[in-house]
Amino acid sequence: LSLYLLYIMKNAFNSRGFVFLLVSPNSFFFLGHMTDLINTEKDLVVSLKDYIKAEESKLEQIKKWAEKLDQLTATATKDPEGFLGHPVNAFKLMKRLNTEWGELESLVLKDMSDGFISNMTIQRQFFPNDEDQTGAAKALLRLQDTYNLDTDTLSRGNLPGVKHKSFLTAEDCFELGKIAYTEADYYHTELWMEQALKQLDEGEVSSADKVYILDYLSYAVYQQGDLGKAMALTRRLLELDPEHQRANGNMKYFEYIMAKEKEANKSSTDSEEQQEKETEVKKKDYLPERRKYEMLCRGEGLKMTPRRQKRLFCRYYDGNRNPRYILGPVKQEDEWDKPRIVRFLDIISDEEIETVKELAKPRLSRATVHDPETGKLTTAHYRVSKSAWLSGYESPVVSRINTRIQDLTGLDVSTAEELQVANYGVGGQYEPHFDFARKDEPDAFKELGTGNRIATWLFYMSDVSAGGATVFPEVGASVWPRKGTAVFWYNLFPSGEGDYSTRHAACPVLVGNKWVSNKWLHERGQEFRRPCTLSELE
Repeated sequence: LSLYLLYIMKNAFNSRGFVFLLVSPNSFFFLGHMTDLINTEKDLVVSLKDYIKAEESKLEQIKKWAEKLDQLTATATKDPEGFLGHPVNAFKLMKRLNTEWGELESLVLKDMSDGFISNMTIQRQFFPNDEDQTGAAKALLRLQDTYNLDTDTLSRGNLPGVKHKSFLTAEDCFELGKIAYTEADYYHTELWMEQALKQLDEGEVSSADKVYILDYLSYAVYQQGDLGKAMALTRRLLELDPEHQRANGNMKYFEYIMAKEKEANKSSTDSEEQQEKETEVKKKDYLPERRKYEMLCRGEGLKMTPRRQKRLFCRYYDGNRNPRYILGPVKQEDEWDKPRIVRFLDIISDEEIETVKELAKPRLSRATVHDPETGKLTTAHYRVSKSAWLSGYESPVVSRINTRIQDLTGLDVSTAEELQVANYGVGGQYEPHFDFARKDEPDAFKELGTGNRIATWLFYMSDVSAGGATVFPEVGASVWPRKGTAVFWYNLFPSGEGDYSTRHAACPVLVGNKWVSNKWLHERGQEFRRPCTLSELE
């Protein structure tokens, strides 16, 4: 699906008369709207075929007329006087030149594309823009990094769990490289320009030009500090196009820089080494969580010791003898011990899931996060999904779900936030974050007036073919989506202090479609349901 989306996005921009429906620029992609995109594409293909048939019918009429006249003129030109000596031939010549050629002219000039152009005009308001195409490309690059996929694997569409295999052409790879280049992402520029070059070298027929590819590639390599490779690529470019003005200028500049580097004294070298060490230290300071996050997303996380695993159980749970569940307890299993994460199985039915999704779809918009400085909701680059909020009074199903959460957690949901429904499409993710507000964010939930987020309840409303796990980098836990289940954990200790081990993330969806809904429960109303303790970390 990731590759298919990129394919249709590219064609939407590169084709003059063939375009596709996409969500608005600020929406980012989600599968609910992308099914509309598929239907729109189908509609446009039907319209295009009708146009082709009309043009073929028109050409067939012209062809028959031309064949008839070809035979007639061939006979007439052999003996013009004898041919025109027949009064009928003389009359028909006058008629053809005065009437029939005019009719043919009208047929040739007749525009058969009205229906297709009309259909395009109707859909034009939904066409993608540059930001949409860039977003699709970034999603693909995000998946590549998170799941450690090489460009050849992605290009050939060899992804786990795919039903409809798709591949990237050399031109597609070139487009991906160009988008990375415009974002000053020279690392991915190099990867995708090299892949485009490789496919062309293997004999792929493409409109992509090696000269253009080498031009981008050599500069991207130079920007990453590999001067020798940049010079080698520029030489190859000049073999293809000796008069290439920029390449000739770059080669002179590269040679100048190379000579200058050879003359550099040792002190400057030591200074550079020191700078590199400082940069490396900064990288090391930043990368550990990112590495753990990506490893957990790939299923390469920490493994529990057998001793810890023995403490995890599955059970039938009655909500501490809640009347609704004494005779019909629910299935519960432990996912992790510290922090304690439990999963409820078969806790939401397929019918309830469909109702929630149908209620949410019309109002899905770009998901937001709480701005710690203003306390208001805002979009963020690290959360790429679409979400909607559902109140209990809107539907008996939502009200029933809220009651179920209250019964099974023992917490008051009257002070909780509304049920949030989220859809993570191509590359959709939510990078590591806390659900609760830290001490340096005193105004995070001030407008709600219900205190901090004490706990999180998360429904999984779909299975995911590949990717899409909920991971906890601090402790090494990975919780994988299973349709009809829900996971629950406390964000705060009973003392009200935040549990920093609950820092978690939603991994990018590699293949498939991820639907979730969550309920954030707040402190107010829980005073007697979950009393405070004297110890800060209990």
